[in-house]
Amino acid sequence: MKRKVILTGGGSAGHVTPNLALIPQLKAEGVEIHYVGTKDGIEREIIERRGDVRYHAISSGKLRRYFSFKNLTDPFRVLRGIGQAKRLIKELKPDAVFSKGGYVTVPVVMAAKRRKVPVVTHESDYTPGLANRFAARYADRICVTFEDTLSHVGAKGVYTGTPIRPELYGGTAERGRTFLGFSGKKPILLVMGGSLGAQAINEAVRGAVLRLLARYDIVHICGKGKTLDNSELAGGTLTGYKQYEFISEEFKDVFAATDVVVSRAGANSVFEFLALAKPALLIPLPRSASRGDQILNAGYFARKGFSMVLDQEDLTSESLLEAVNKLYEGRGKFIDTMKADPLADGTDEVLEVIRQAMRGAEHR
Repeated sequence: MKRKVILTGGGSAGHVTPNLALIPQLKAEGVEIHYVGTKDGIEREIIERRGDVRYHAISSGKLRRYFSFKNLTDPFRVLRGIGQAKRLIKELKPDAVFSKGGYVTVPVVMAAKRRKVPVVTHESDYTPGLANRFAARYADRICVTFEDTLSHVGAKGVYTGTPIRPELYGGTAERGRTFLGFSGKKPILLVMGGSLGAQAINEAVRGAVLRLLARYDIVHICGKGKTLDNSELAGGTLTGYKQYEFISEEFKDVFAATDVVVSRAGANSVFEFLALAKPALLIPLPRSASRGDQILNAGYFARKGFSMVLDQEDLTSESLLEAVNKLYEGRGKFIDTMKADPLADGTDEVLEVIRQAMRGAEHR
């Protein structure tokens, strides 16, 4: 009988991307894959764009630490989602559920546990988020990206690293330079601020753009609606400075051509830098705008010698310029340290935990 796996995760691209890394190998092994997400979430757009995985939408509510009138209605949405997930699992009879995180996963893992289907969860960040902490109660195994996270998840934890999208390894620097229109005479600086962009980073880069261009060609992924006409920046055309709201298909080639990176410190991004040995200056999202997970991610990477860190509170055009130059001048040491890490890409390790879960299901 053909084995089946349900993948789930949503609410942000970061809760979908690691699942994408698992799909090619699971399909190559003959596993039938189903994806469960919300009706309107970004996960639906990403998965349905692939065209090779069946998508199932369920209801879900958000878990909040703060007061909101939606806290009164969302429990009923979660209950509806649990019912939908139970019916789906009864119909599909999966051998395992793999949950990447996000609020939509809560009904799925609860329903799977009630149907006695093995549950594997994965935590990307240094400390578990609220949805993953809740889902962990129903998990058989909890994969973690950071070794230090094992102390937060108990005996269920297994240190796997994080899955990396295989297509990232297929980029070429030549195609990247051609796409960008860069000659290759200067090193390439990639600036990215997460899926929505980062206004503080954008402003610091633009304030230093002329001084940065004296040494680097710059590809700046600004976020939706955040590009500016070059004339607004320096009164004319800026040779060697390219802005994009986002880059999709060509990103693997742009990544291959990149020499150093300035970025937020989301777990998926920083581990992609590690897997491809790209020296990065990490500017984590501050505690005023997050639960502090990016600060912990960045701190871990700095301690391991993989990246440099510049706190947003200290971010100016001058401090950015100084830090980028220091990163570039010391890039060799960062690259050597990253290449020596044994779990830069955790795809195989996560897949093995899922295989073990499926084998366990066969004996139930």
